[in-house]
Amino acid sequence: MGIATVTFVVIFVLLSSAGLLLFYREAMVLRLSDLLTPGRKKAGVLGTLQQTGTSLGQSMIGQLERLVPRSQSELSVVQRRLVRAGYRNDSAVKFFYGAKILTPIVFFAIAATTGLGHFGGFFTYLLALALGFLAPDFWLGRQITSRQTKIRRGLPDVLDLMVICVEAGQSLDQATARTAEELRVAQPAICDELGVVVLEQRAGRARTDAWRQFAERTAVDSVRNLVSVLVQSEKFGTSVAKTLRVHSDTLRTQRKQKIEEQAAKTTVKLVFPLVLFIFPSLFVVTLGPACIVIMESFKTYLTH
Repeated sequence: MGIATVTFVVIFVLLSSAGLLLFYREAMVLRLSDLLTPGRKKAGVLGTLQQTGTSLGQSMIGQLERLVPRSQSELSVVQRRLVRAGYRNDSAVKFFYGAKILTPIVFFAIAATTGLGHFGGFFTYLLALALGFLAPDFWLGRQITSRQTKIRRGLPDVLDLMVICVEAGQSLDQATARTAEELRVAQPAICDELGVVVLEQRAGRARTDAWRQFAERTAVDSVRNLVSVLVQSEKFGTSVAKTLRVHSDTLRTQRKQKIEEQAAKTTVKLVFPLVLFIFPSLFVVTLGPACIVIMESFKTYLTH
């Protein structure tokens, strides 16, 4: 326990010293920028502190994320996963790797201060470090799954509105932009991705390439099927509105079938709670009085 406490204190002092050095460095940079650009409006104390705190946090995260060794292929995989979770900023990778350094330290400190190290000794601290290192990966995986579920659920509503826009005389690009704008509150995840598709098309990317990137970013099967249908519709010149309507009906049918499948599995899943929790209680209620009566009968028989 003494070694763990000393280690925690040393790590805390080192991190505090690094933070103070970075803070004074950022403050000096701000003062120099104020001297070099005197015509700029001076922000208030709160704004200065907010800017300093933001830059300080980013600098600390940037210093910490360099401690994690990584290859270029691993970096591209992490960037792809962050994009699928909805984090497209350049600083997202730095925050992710910085969290992989800070989280083990926090878990180690919790294990040292709460006394959990007495139960397993060195194994407990090693387990805390391993869990802290893997915790950001688990969190990112849950974020990706949650976002994919939201996109999968919101796709039929998006297709219905796109069908209405196309049948009203708009092109597919205009219908996509209008749908991303109208359903941004109800379906923010998929509308965010559609907004990226619209921006890519305005930047000059081909429509098929933009939609294929949409399918690659989300990694949802229903979105990939939609993109393949749209590409085939554009290639063979079929009606886009009819194609979207048929695909929307297909998605709703699949959702209904999945719900029916889950309802059919309910009876099988209820077997384990019945056997483990309900049946023992029934046995106690039904056989308990009979057992008491039998025990009293044997007791009176033995006394006589």
